[in-house]
Amino acid sequence: MGAVTVQDTTNTLPPQRWLQLELKVIDSQVGRWQSRRFEIAALHPAEPETAGALPLTLFRDERGDYRFNLSSGSPRLFVTGSRVDNGFVADGLTLSQTVAAAYMDGERQVLSCPLPEALQAWVEAFIGRHGELLEARRKGKKGKGRAQDQLGLDTAVATSRDTVDQVSCGAVKATGPDGRERGSDAGNKAGNSAHE
Repeated sequence: MGAVTVQDTTNTLPPQRWLQLELKVIDSQVGRWQSRRFEIAALHPAEPETAGALPLTLFRDERGDYRFNLSSGSPRLFVTGSRVDNGFVADGLTLSQTVAAAYMDGERQVLSCPLPEALQAWVEAFIGRHGELLEARRKGKKGKGRAQDQLGLDTAVATSRDTVDQVSCGAVKATGPDGRERGSDAGNKAGNSAHE
């Protein structure tokens, strides 16, 4: 018997694409203040050695974010970068809105543009190959720092506060034509004894 070799015939797409950006500068003036902002004018496929080319890398743990982006009305490509002097220097690409938001929280600038259909198909193939990432909800663990399911002192305090809030909120009491309160125990007892 001879040795059997198995050859992988599936051509898997690499989880990275290189893109080159064309930026458009938009100068505007509001009153006496001048403002400069940048927009993405065009995206071009590029080789890794091309000057100014940036990698768009897909990560398996961000598949839920990619699905969210693709299922939106208009999927977006996010470009992270920073302002240098009077220009913009792009330093990263992502399809995850969560990653883009984290950059914005770090006071970095994020530009976005519509995601080309070819890249949408590439991302769909990536998700199809690796499967959908379902966010599993974890049950809370009991222990220090966790809320307890038992009624205790805090619940009693909250209940007494709620009662005080109801009394002091200026509630109007309903009275009948004879001036007695309706629905109160005192009025009902007096009314019941009058009818007996």
